[in-house]
Amino acid sequence: MTRTKLDTPAFADQSVNSRNIADGTIQAQDVAPGGISADKLPDTLDLSSKTVTLPNTSVANAKLANSSISVNGSSLSLGGSTSVTVFLDWQAVVVADGSTTLNAVAGRGYFLDTNTGVIEVFLPSSPSRGDTIALVDYSGTFSTNRLIINTGGVSIDSSITDGSTAGNEYQVTESNAIVELVYVDAAKGWQVMLNKAAGVTPSSVLTDGVYDSDIGFTQATGGTITTSGDYKIHTFTGDGTFDVSFAGNSPAFPGNPLAGPNTVSYLVLAGGGGSQNGNAANGAAAGGGGGGFREGRDIAPSYTASPLVNSSGLTITTTSYPVTVGGGGASGGGDQPNTSNNGSNSVFSTITSAGGGTGASYFRTGGPGGSGGGGSSGGHAGGSGNTPPVSPSQGNNGGSGFPSAWAAGGGGGAGGAGGNASGPPVKGGNAGAGVTTHISGSPVGYAGGGNGRGDSGCGSSQTPFGAASPSAAAAANRGGGGVRANGSGKGVVIIRYKYQ
Repeated sequence: MTRTKLDTPAFADQSVNSRNIADGTIQAQDVAPGGISADKLPDTLDLSSKTVTLPNTSVANAKLANSSISVNGSSLSLGGSTSVTVFLDWQAVVVADGSTTLNAVAGRGYFLDTNTGVIEVFLPSSPSRGDTIALVDYSGTFSTNRLIINTGGVSIDSSITDGSTAGNEYQVTESNAIVELVYVDAAKGWQVMLNKAAGVTPSSVLTDGVYDSDIGFTQATGGTITTSGDYKIHTFTGDGTFDVSFAGNSPAFPGNPLAGPNTVSYLVLAGGGGSQNGNAANGAAAGGGGGGFREGRDIAPSYTASPLVNSSGLTITTTSYPVTVGGGGASGGGDQPNTSNNGSNSVFSTITSAGGGTGASYFRTGGPGGSGGGGSSGGHAGGSGNTPPVSPSQGNNGGSGFPSAWAAGGGGGAGGAGGNASGPPVKGGNAGAGVTTHISGSPVGYAGGGNGRGDSGCGSSQTPFGAASPSAAAAANRGGGGVRANGSGKGVVIIRYKYQ
């Protein structure tokens, strides 16, 4: 019988080598399981010309090193478990306060809340093809507080310049905008879709320039600082310093149409005049005059001003400006000289507002000042307002006392003269009206006069303008005139300017 297999003993050790075996002679079924050990294999195997098929689930996470797999340029951590975000990884809402910045990362989407201030987003400095970033107006306020996109020198869309003279910044001022940026290459830069077709970004919506809140606009400290839209407001209720570290630009920087002016709006309000603690033996009590009221507005119509506003503000420079806030005049006895009860002046830069004139004591004329104090009994005249004279006027005259009875005139206010005492029945004069301005961001009345007192009663006070009532002191920092022994109001200085 012909033999088809040879027993192992038929061959001497190492007598058969690869030269004695034809190609394809030994098949996989001819090798016993475990018949070839690792030490019989070479250190390296070249499988480049072969196809290796692995069974499903044959490689577990535990067999992969962390960060061994990358998706769109971002590595994945492959510990015991992982999740893969498809397209964009959306982040928590970012709330901006006017100084907030964000370093955007490719592959992420951002919800931006600009309800209380602008935000500047910095794009990646070395983007790769296909990098994608999305920016969403979460609060619908881009038109109020804009989105600033800083490209770091990379172009945006073929039709828009790279902003080389304008700081590589772009602004978005359309509320509820969704901005999607996809990087192409160095030539095209970032392609933008803004609720529109890709690559067709309207220049009215996305425009290049310098839009940082701290570039081109006035920067200053001092007082209590609040904001109203694009304006900062510094309120001084006591003496202090308005320190200007940058005074804005006029004219604007080339390529920067939103550069801030180097002027500020202002309200300089002096302290109100005091009154006398009068009675039937000393001629009743005249009302104190309201503190001098002076207002200037740099840009109309950034707010609703008083009727006394000067149409131009103050030009400022990079320096420190001392601020003086005048105190209210003290109340006094009926026989005290008038001058001891005048309010004190308030000062900012070249603007000085005069303290309100005192309400007259026993048979005297009312004191002059920002607004004049009321005159005493015996027909004595009220004090002159707008003293020293300025234009527009800072205040009005006080009212006169009753000629033949115990009744005194009302103090003048910034918005009107004090009323004359009247009778019968004998009654003190009405307080002069104050004026209202929105310079602080809301309507507030200032510089009303104090009302006069007579045997049959007091005149009407001019609340809410800060004037004293028959039984209460004038409101704080409203520059109202006093009445009787009740105190007059301290002044205030308010400075307002565009900061973004």
